[in-house]
Amino acid sequence: MSKNNNPEYMVASNQESMERLVRAITLSEGQFSLILVCCNRLPLRRKKLKQLVEGSPVPVQEITLHPSVNTLFTTIETAVKGSPPPALMVSGLESVVAIDEVLSSTNLVRDEFRKQFPFPLVLLINDEILQKLIRLAPDFKSWSANPIRFQVLENHHSSKCAAITA
Repeated sequence: MSKNNNPEYMVASNQESMERLVRAITLSEGQFSLILVCCNRLPLRRKKLKQLVEGSPVPVQEITLHPSVNTLFTTIETAVKGSPPPALMVSGLESVVAIDEVLSSTNLVRDEFRKQFPFPLVLLINDEILQKLIRLAPDFKSWSANPIRFQVLENHHSSKCAAITA
């Protein structure tokens, strides 16, 4: 049995991913940091988000983007106006209708993220959005480390980037 088909390995791998995510948020508290979390299965992504919010020593504010969003920066700026959170997690990028334009504009104003957002910014994305980030917002994406991935058993789901229910 390969590692990718071993349930115990997947549970341990996903636990390590959660620990890495919590550590990244904790170490970035008080300063801008871009953290990408890659997971394709929405129900399990929500479960991991809930685990993070409940288990992180740093409070994590959550926002879900509306499909009509035109800019990521302005949407975040409006959501945190007046009281920057210790950490912010953004989901819903995959539902944004004008995603190419949103990512291109994000790349253009990337320096404003560092100037205006003194907190870790966690983007919950899927593989498709990751590829678009690499292509349309390469400078912005370069501020992140490798994406933190949650895995699933290969025989349960073909994606490399999905969460297991552990």
